[in-house]
Amino acid sequence: MPMPHRTQMQVIKRRLVGKTGSERIRELRSILGELPGYKNGPYADIRKWVESELVQTATRNRVTHRDSLAVRREGAAQIALVGPPNAGKSSLLQALSNIQIKTGDYPFTTTRPVPALTRIGGVLVQLVEIPGLIEGAAEGRGRGRRFLGVLRGADAILFCHDAGAPVAALEAVMHEVSAAKIERPAAIAATKRDETDGRQLAAAFPQFQVVAVSVLDDESLDRLRDTIWRLTGLVRVYLRDDEEPLAFSPPVTVVDVADAIHNELGSCCLGARVWGPSARFDGQKLGPSHVLQDGDTVEILAAR
Repeated sequence: MPMPHRTQMQVIKRRLVGKTGSERIRELRSILGELPGYKNGPYADIRKWVESELVQTATRNRVTHRDSLAVRREGAAQIALVGPPNAGKSSLLQALSNIQIKTGDYPFTTTRPVPALTRIGGVLVQLVEIPGLIEGAAEGRGRGRRFLGVLRGADAILFCHDAGAPVAALEAVMHEVSAAKIERPAAIAATKRDETDGRQLAAAFPQFQVVAVSVLDDESLDRLRDTIWRLTGLVRVYLRDDEEPLAFSPPVTVVDVADAIHNELGSCCLGARVWGPSARFDGQKLGPSHVLQDGDTVEILAAR
């Protein structure tokens, strides 16, 4: 007997996380071979989804862009790490995601955008390190236009700057982002906090939240994760029988959650029992149009 279709879909998506190209094709083919051969119902829908992913992945794999800087989006949101050269972006990305990348105490260690998936607030989020931007980037200096093109696709920006370095370099980076007419929710990570506290950054940029962080300090990394989660602007909704939340762009209603689980469930949703910030008491029965808040847990009620 196969597992519940909603659980099966979650398992499939977890198996695909971080897999691209030929590796993703092999995994999709393996999944397809394991699925039951139902012609109708939820499992038939899952099979169609896997088949469409297989076609799309195979197509992407055949098309090669020798000098492309495009980053394929993964996860619920994409956050770009942006700053001047040698600002500690690579070390920070490695500490937040456990990805193994080249780091060094000299400028331009990173020459291409580096994506990495990490779980923040229980949700998979993609962090992308943008190589160091320099003055004139918006006009193309130092491949700046191409790097800014990647940044244009991000949902939010985490500016990174050595807490003890002069602020002029970060001001120059912000100027180039502004000149490229890129506006995104943003915060500042004052890196290398073990050397200084980053107060000069907070004073120089009062319009931004500044988080002093050291890759050697787990508590500061946790504070930064909280800041990154707020930058996503997403709402987490937990299902009563699942530990990992679903992520939505607000506003999100009970019927939105039901649709995310399965479109048939959405069409017959009568409401939900809700535990959390949007409920007056635990297990309150609320209608399909009830707007949920971050951290709510729901149990969908459906017509039989």
